[in-house]
Amino acid sequence: MTRTRRLVAAGSLVMVLTAGLVLAQRPFRRGGELPADRAGVPNWQTDADFKKDVFTFVRIEYDSYRGGYGRRGGGGSWTTDWPDADLNLSFRLQQLTSLRVNPDPITIRLTDPKLFDYPFIYIVEPGRLGFSEDEVLALRKYLLNGGFLMVDDFWGDSEWDNFHREIKRVFPDREPTELPLEHEIFHCVYNLKEKPQIPSIHAAWQGKDEGITWERGHDGNVKDVHYRALFDDKGRMMSIICHNTDNGDGWEREGDDPWYFREFSEKKAYPLAINIITYAMTH
Repeated sequence: MTRTRRLVAAGSLVMVLTAGLVLAQRPFRRGGELPADRAGVPNWQTDADFKKDVFTFVRIEYDSYRGGYGRRGGGGSWTTDWPDADLNLSFRLQQLTSLRVNPDPITIRLTDPKLFDYPFIYIVEPGRLGFSEDEVLALRKYLLNGGFLMVDDFWGDSEWDNFHREIKRVFPDREPTELPLEHEIFHCVYNLKEKPQIPSIHAAWQGKDEGITWERGHDGNVKDVHYRALFDDKGRMMSIICHNTDNGDGWEREGDDPWYFREFSEKKAYPLAINIITYAMTH
């Protein structure tokens, strides 16, 4: 990705600032493949003369292991919340910001040469992720050349240990560091009063009466949400790692239940995503 491309994208990101995030709940429809009807998400047109100057939400495909989806080479949990989360977030970015947004999010592998056309990428459920050597090299090059990675939706100690092992292969000399609540990323558009923890919708329903917002059934501590970052030698944030939280469900499930929408999609998942993307595209 070129510096020019990053500057063009950053220059187009003039956010619509509001006192709070006010959304209308969109009726939910699920799609197995990227559906022709966009799973009920409204469509919009982008300027044909500036097709390459729109923000595209990019999800990374990867191999995973340890059973279930996890037989290496047989697909992976990169598909979690896809495609609804990606479609919904793209729509909300188009609706709530003046960022020009591609209505069609994409999925690619780290080894795809087109990776460097996109300044922002997303990896979900890295608790069983396994990078190939080529992917390690590609991700390192991408991040050191100006790219930004958001990692999301993994819980407990063993899932953290797996991701930590893989990201240390990418950057053996760097350690993810905890971001304080005072960091700009939590305040650059929406002023978040806490580091948000978003449970899956089913975990939210189960914990509703007790006020539990973490997903049970994982090993180790899952109660405390963590937002860690990787920085380059100049102090630029290359990646934000969202552990013990599930932002993607907040995007995907916004139409399932009015209570979940109000408490987690509207108040937490979308404000945080807008902050992260704004920060990534302007730093």
